[in-house]
Amino acid sequence: MITVEGLSHYYGDRRAVEGLSFTIQQNECVGLLGLNGAGKSTTMKVLAGLLVPTGGTVTIDGADLVSSGAQFRSRIGYLPEDPPLYKEMTVREFVLYCGQLKGMPRAAVAARLDEVIALAQLTARQHQLIGELSHGYRKRCGIAQAIIHKPSVVILDEPISGLDPKQIVEMRQVIRNLAKDATVIISSHILSEISETCDRLIVLNGGKIVAAGTEAELAARAGGSARVTALLRGSAEAIQRACTTARATNIELREEAGGLTRAHVTLASAGAEDAKEVLVAALVNNGVGVRRIVEDDGELEQIFLGLTKEAS
Repeated sequence: MITVEGLSHYYGDRRAVEGLSFTIQQNECVGLLGLNGAGKSTTMKVLAGLLVPTGGTVTIDGADLVSSGAQFRSRIGYLPEDPPLYKEMTVREFVLYCGQLKGMPRAAVAARLDEVIALAQLTARQHQLIGELSHGYRKRCGIAQAIIHKPSVVILDEPISGLDPKQIVEMRQVIRNLAKDATVIISSHILSEISETCDRLIVLNGGKIVAAGTEAELAARAGGSARVTALLRGSAEAIQRACTTARATNIELREEAGGLTRAHVTLASAGAEDAKEVLVAALVNNGVGVRRIVEDDGELEQIFLGLTKEAS
């Protein structure tokens, strides 16, 4: 679907990115991570066709950014972090207008309008002026304009920045729905949300790729220790015995209401899903009921910091 080979971009003498090579498959949702100045925004703009690379190639289904620019850009839907919106238009008027700007006949835009507005969860707000919308609904309006022409690739730059917790959950569902019909690339500083929505992560540091893979793969490479919290039903002795069998360490147990126990433990294999499975199996084999098991907040952040420090 998307192939990037040896991508470099300079602003005068200043290098933004250099030697980036990766592929993204159809209907894959990929998160692009990086600290400020890592080259993340530049990479997003090149992928969106807004910047021409200084070196290397970028293709979508064989269409090259440089030699087939118009064909390349027609396949892209792009949401910048601060989407340009006409606040005096209603949502429906604006999306219709954007579809025509993208070269679609008015009848074709009108035929797709209801579907796109529903996908962006804007149906109840479609006749409201954009200037009257909350920040979260404006973000959704930006997504609607990005997908009206049915692009094969949707690029979202910080789609959840500035959203409240309820809006973040709703935006997460919008993004998952997008991935059913398109390849999605997301840039975000909220790493827990990247983990929730993306199939794979690409980590940039100093203008270069320092790691790529699933969260579990990145955790294994970072060599950290994944910390999990489990809500369990069983004796402290049985829980302790199960954790020892699963080679979990740093075991902390706390009694909860209703005869439950909250356990904080460090997995034997950092962030790996198989380590969770081993722990759950050991708990069940020791007669312990497992209500819930989740990675502690900040786990992905620790992985990310470990990778970027390693590459420095």
